Amino acid sequence: PGIILSHFFVTSSGDDMCIAILTCIMKWNGWGYSDSRFFFNKKGQAEFTGRRYRLSGLIIPGLKDWFESTFGASLQHKTPATVSPILNSSAVQPPTLNEAFVEELKSTGIPLSHDAEDRVFRAHGHCLHEIFALREGKFGRVPDMVVWPNCHNDVVKIVELACKHNVCLIPYGGGTSVSSALECPPEETRSIVSLDTSQMNRILWIDEKNLTAHVEAGIVGQDLERLLNESGYCTGHEPDSMEFSSLGGWVATRASGMKKNVYGNIEDLVVHVKMVTPQGVIEKSCQGPRMSTGPDVHHFIMGSEGTLGVVTEVTMKIRPMPEYQKYGSVVFPNFEQGVACLREVARQRCAPASIRLMDNEQFKFGHALKPQVSSIFTSFLDGLKKFYITKFKGFDPNRLCVATLLFEGDREKVLQHEKQVYDIAAKFGGLAAGEDNGQRGYMLTFVIAYLRDLGMDYYVIGESFETSVPWDRVLDICRNVKARIIRECKDKGVQFSPLSTCRVTQTYDAGACVYFYFAFNYRGLSDPVHVYEQVEHAAREEILANGGSLSHHHGVGKLRKEWMRDTISKVGMGMLKSVKDYVDPNNIFGNRNLL
Repeated sequence: PGIILSHFFVTSSGDDMCIAILTCIMKWNGWGYSDSRFFFNKKGQAEFTGRRYRLSGLIIPGLKDWFESTFGASLQHKTPATVSPILNSSAVQPPTLNEAFVEELKSTGIPLSHDAEDRVFRAHGHCLHEIFALREGKFGRVPDMVVWPNCHNDVVKIVELACKHNVCLIPYGGGTSVSSALECPPEETRSIVSLDTSQMNRILWIDEKNLTAHVEAGIVGQDLERLLNESGYCTGHEPDSMEFSSLGGWVATRASGMKKNVYGNIEDLVVHVKMVTPQGVIEKSCQGPRMSTGPDVHHFIMGSEGTLGVVTEVTMKIRPMPEYQKYGSVVFPNFEQGVACLREVARQRCAPASIRLMDNEQFKFGHALKPQVSSIFTSFLDGLKKFYITKFKGFDPNRLCVATLLFEGDREKVLQHEKQVYDIAAKFGGLAAGEDNGQRGYMLTFVIAYLRDLGMDYYVIGESFETSVPWDRVLDICRNVKARIIRECKDKGVQFSPLSTCRVTQTYDAGACVYFYFAFNYRGLSDPVHVYEQVEHAAREEILANGGSLSHHHGVGKLRKEWMRDTISKVGMGMLKSVKDYVDPNNIFGNRNLL
């Protein structure tokens, strides 16, 4: 029998199992699906390929002008072709295998591979330096082998054998990390095994009385929602990476979803977690909604980033699928009034499922991604709206900003809620800008990551990063970090003005999550990745100096761990190290994240 999910095809015959990882579906050196990408056609118009997204197959007429004017780029200046859809296996170092481990593992029947393509595919996340190196065909330390457990008990066997033979394990879920968490430590001399949880992708049970579901941790977000939807339920957890990121990865990084205002962050959704460690299995004895039994062991697991063990099964809260869903958007005269509106919405605790405020630069960026209109009448209406906002209402096109909204729930309550939010927005100069703009804003969430690959074809590199910050520091942190990026780019010899933009993407009672994007044209730079990393480092220093957190939901990995001691204190670091030393004294889970 065969089970077809979004990414993997599994067949079984008796005791033998053959797993064909459909790496052809996914890019090995870029973001997302192989059949989905932005490109400029012969007429210089941008298009998005494939059939998976609302933007697929459409012309995007404004992207070329925005791209060239923003970055000083030109379609005539294309990056020398170094990208190949096929990996050159000869460029990958041969594996260093622990033969005794391999032989015992084979006896368990758990699938394994030391094929170069399988190993490289799991050797990286999606930090800029990782993808840049892959595009140039440069491979550092990669896993020596990949194993695919099919269930919790398989993981127990793998961990026991790794401890017995002193093998280094690096858990792998969806591969969407942006914190260098999946990079193999170059100084590691032991055999490194990537423990790929993708075949642990089943919903084991749904409890309709308690509204919980028990799920294997390797399932990716879109498959989890699809399978729950078939039974009339959802988790509502939608991180930007939900197409590809796994449930176990969400737990291990303390993930956040765009609809957390209704459904909560991952720590609010988790009822029970099972994790396999070198010392054995850790889990609670019951699934009560709350316990007063000392520090919550779940909080040792959540955010552990693969340093303590492998998350194998999770019991999550679920809800009936919402009866009604409605998008919306609001235009504000400036970013300051937009932030003030979001603060008041949070104060009144009436935030919709999602509310995100884009600054002016990001608004223009989003507008440039608008697909070609299908009729003269639609074009006329768009022009009329622009005239009304900029001329009749007096909004400055170079200062206005937009909030996108998503309401979910009971229809009557959604409509009441919608009125309350729009009434608050009006008090801060906001104008309702329609459902289409709101819906398009959320749909673009899933294609924006593909733009980095397009940029790298034309000497443009960029990245995103995030923080959380108290309300009274939101404006300062947005202004100061964006200015610091611009200043650092100039000081580091970047010859073209960078893109430096942000959005307020999550609201809380006491603060907000702020997401930054920056990118620049690197023509003329001998080591663009080093320059980029210097700028990003300075931006993170600016965030911390302005009262922001080290991370809201991306995690720490190896990319940000230099700031961990200052972030959680010397004593806090000592506590984490003590847990690591007890749970994993021989550093079997040796990805070297966090600590």
